[in-house]
Amino acid sequence: GVAQNSIDQAATDAALQLEVASESLRATQTSRDRVAALTTTVRAYEDGLVAMRTGLRNAAVRRQAVENRLNAKRDDIAKLLGVLQALGQSASPTLLLHPSGPTGLARSGMIATEIAPALQQEVDTLRDELEELKLLQDLQNSAADTLDQGLRGAQTARSELSAAIANRTDLPRRFEDDPVQTALLLASAETLSAFASGLTDAFSVENNTAYSTDVKGALTMPLQGPIVRGFNAPDADGDARPGLTIAGRAKALVNTPTPATVLFVGPLLDYGNVAILEPAPNVLFVMAGLNEIFVDVGQVIPKGFPIGLLGGETPSVDGILTQSEGGNSGRSTQTLYLEVREGQSPVDPATWFALQ
Repeated sequence: GVAQNSIDQAATDAALQLEVASESLRATQTSRDRVAALTTTVRAYEDGLVAMRTGLRNAAVRRQAVENRLNAKRDDIAKLLGVLQALGQSASPTLLLHPSGPTGLARSGMIATEIAPALQQEVDTLRDELEELKLLQDLQNSAADTLDQGLRGAQTARSELSAAIANRTDLPRRFEDDPVQTALLLASAETLSAFASGLTDAFSVENNTAYSTDVKGALTMPLQGPIVRGFNAPDADGDARPGLTIAGRAKALVNTPTPATVLFVGPLLDYGNVAILEPAPNVLFVMAGLNEIFVDVGQVIPKGFPIGLLGGETPSVDGILTQSEGGNSGRSTQTLYLEVREGQSPVDPATWFALQ
């Protein structure tokens, strides 16, 4: 049916996306800017895997609907199969006889003529549903190999990206980190606000970052995903933070939305691993929830440069297929906290970012 064709097409498109990502990964070996090429490749794998998971979830939902429909008609199907079996086992002479004689035989023939189309329609419907059930199961089985290749390719791309960034020496450095001063700031700061204020004072440098006020309010989010907690919205404990919480998948890539100077990376208070960027004088972007951080303090990074990865464990193929069966394969498992500060105060990130 239409639904089956749609699911088949979605799965085919997802497999093609993953194949394109695989080709891109091979092409990065000869790329002049390997970091940029690998960043694009990691994104391509992420998009392809999301599409594949969505297709599998839709296939699982469709398969469950067909199974429910067949289960609901179990008694009717049993009766239909019984009639078909009886007709198949009856000899032709027996079918031609009728206890009421020729008149009864003629009447029964008329009834059979009326019943036959309906019986055939039931048989056709049952056959179509059973065929669709088999096609959906075959689709899920064939997706396992594609998923496995995609997951392994994404992991390879992330590892190569990390190595490429570590080997890159052409990033300008605005200042050198002072570990002692940073440690004193961390020890004395009880809040993010206090730490941010001390940080900008401690590393007050001439900021030549390429920045235009034209981008204010139109920046791309550092992580593509739904906003699960808005600006100043309270969490489950009733505590509000002046930033956004964005949901993402395990190991998702986080990029800088604009050229910026890295002022701080590392654990901070109860925020976990944090990266603090300065895109313009007296403006800070605070990003918390990173598991792996690629950038170093003092570096000036260009727009779209990978800052790091979210935490979590990428599920195995079996895990993804199981999630699809349960209908939750599209669920994000990690979060990134994004706070924007102007001067000494946090502001609504919507003043800088085009929110999704």
